Amino acid sequence: MSLLAVQNLGVKYTTPTQVVMAVDDLSFSLKAGKTLCLIGESGSGKSTAALSIPQLLTSPPASLIGGSKIQLNGEDIASMSPRQLRQVRGKSVGVIFQEPMTSLNPLQRAGKQISEALRVHQPALGHQGRINRVHELLVQVGLEEPRIPNSFPHQLSGGQRQRVMIAMALANNPQLLIADEPTTALDLTTQKQVLDLLKRLQRDLNLAVLLVTHDFGVVRYMGGDAIVLKEGRQVERGTVEKVLTSPEDAYTKSLLAAEPGDPPTKINRRSELALRSENISVSYLGSGKEADLVAVQPMNFQLALGETLGVVGESGSGKSSLALALLQLIPHSGKTYLNKDILEQLTDEDLRARRADIQIVFQDPFSSLSPRLTAEQIIAEGLEVHRPKLTVEEISNAVDSTLSQVQMNPIDKHRYPHEFSGGQRQRIALARALILEPKVLILDEPTSALDRAVRAEFLQLLRSLQRKKGLAYIFISHDLAVVRSLAHHLLVMENGHVVESGDVRQVFSKPQHHYTKKLLSAFLT
Repeated sequence: MSLLAVQNLGVKYTTPTQVVMAVDDLSFSLKAGKTLCLIGESGSGKSTAALSIPQLLTSPPASLIGGSKIQLNGEDIASMSPRQLRQVRGKSVGVIFQEPMTSLNPLQRAGKQISEALRVHQPALGHQGRINRVHELLVQVGLEEPRIPNSFPHQLSGGQRQRVMIAMALANNPQLLIADEPTTALDLTTQKQVLDLLKRLQRDLNLAVLLVTHDFGVVRYMGGDAIVLKEGRQVERGTVEKVLTSPEDAYTKSLLAAEPGDPPTKINRRSELALRSENISVSYLGSGKEADLVAVQPMNFQLALGETLGVVGESGSGKSSLALALLQLIPHSGKTYLNKDILEQLTDEDLRARRADIQIVFQDPFSSLSPRLTAEQIIAEGLEVHRPKLTVEEISNAVDSTLSQVQMNPIDKHRYPHEFSGGQRQRIALARALILEPKVLILDEPTSALDRAVRAEFLQLLRSLQRKKGLAYIFISHDLAVVRSLAHHLLVMENGHVVESGDVRQVFSKPQHHYTKKLLSAFLT
C-alpha cells in the first residue's frame, strides 16, 4: 500500500485579472522508503504540486480544483480542517524548503527553532526532553559542534543551515519528507554531503522522499522514480534511469540537451589587460580573544579584455571576499590595477568615477533588486549617478537599448521585479551593470538559482555580450559545468589560498592538487 496517493491534482492561482492553472490533473503515489523526483523548469508547477500535499499554498490566491484527492495513510488531506492539518504538518509530513536563510527565523537560535516543532507536537517531552531531542537530531544530521544550538542562522554556513532545516523537518519522525530544491545554493562538496545525509536518513528511518529539483545531477544521484512537468502537466514518467537515458518526450529531451557546453577557445593573453591584482589579501578582525580571520591570502592574477577568469571553491574559501576587495567594498591589503589606475590609491571622487568600469551581478536578483522600483528605474539608477547631464529621454533610450541587448522587450520596463521570472530578473541585474559600459564584470554565482534551460540561455547571452563588447569576466561559481563552459582561466581556492590555477581545460583534465580532485569528484553530472 502507498503511503501517499495523489489523484487528479489541480491547483489554480486566481488574480484580479486572470486564473492560471499551475498544476493540471496530476496523479502519483509514493511508498515508504522510496524516492519520487518532480522535475521541470521554473513555473512548471513542481513546487506547487509538492506544497499542496501539506496544504502550504497561499490561499487566496491558490486553491485546489474540485476532484483533487491527496491521501496520506488513507486519510484525505484535502478535506481536513485547519486544526487537523496542524497535526499533519511537521509531524506526518516534514518539509525542507529551498533557501534556509530566508526560511529560518533570523531572530531565533537554531536550537530553539528545532525545539519549537517538538513543543507543538510533543508537549509531553518537557523542557529537558526537548533539549535532549534537539541534541540527538543535530548529531543525526552531522552537527555535533556545541555552538550550533546557540547560533543564529547568519552565524552558520549554508550547509549547516540546510542541516538545521533537515533536523527541524525530522524532529517528529515524519513518514514523508518533502525536499524542495534542497541543494540549490550549496557548493559541490556540501551538496553531496546533504544528499548523502538524505539518503542515509531515508534508509535508516524508512522515509518516503518527494524531491523537487531542476538539477539532473541531483536526480541521478538520488535515484528512484521521476515525473517531468511542463506548465503544470505531466509529460513523462518512469524510473530515473529511464527518464535520463531514454527520454521519450521532446520537452524532456530539450531539458537534457540544455548543457552549459564545452570550454571556450583560448584567448590571446597579449590583449589589453583589464584588471590585475598584486598581493590582494583580506582579513576580518576577530572578536574578544579570537584571532583575526584571514579570508584571502596574498594572491596575484591578471585578466585581459575578452577573457573570463573562473573562481571556484567551497563556501568559506574566500571567493566572495576576493570579489568585494576588488570592488573596493571591504578593507584589504594589496593593489588592484584597473587598466593603469591603482584603485586603492585613488581619491574617493576618482574611485567613484572608476566604479562604472567594474560592475557586479549578484547571485540572487530577487534580493539584489529593489522591490519598490520598476525595471527602468533599477537599470537607470547608475546613469543618474555617473552621467547626470543626460536628459530623461536619453536615459529612457539607453534603458531600452540595454534591455534589448539582454534579450528583453523594452515594453516591460515599467514592471516590478516580482512580476518577472527568475531568469528575467537576472537579465535586469545584468542590464543594470551593462548600461554603464564597464570593462570588467564580476559575476557572483549568477546562475545558481536558474533551471537548466534558463541557465543555458543566460550563459549564451554572456558569451554573446563578451564577443561583441570585449568584456572581461570574473565568474564565481560552485557549478563546475558552468565554469568549464565559460572560463578561459581558473583559480581554485581553499581557505583563502589559491591551491591551483591554470588553463581551464588543463585543470579539469589533469588536476594537480588534492583539493581540486576532491571538488571534481563531488561534481554531479
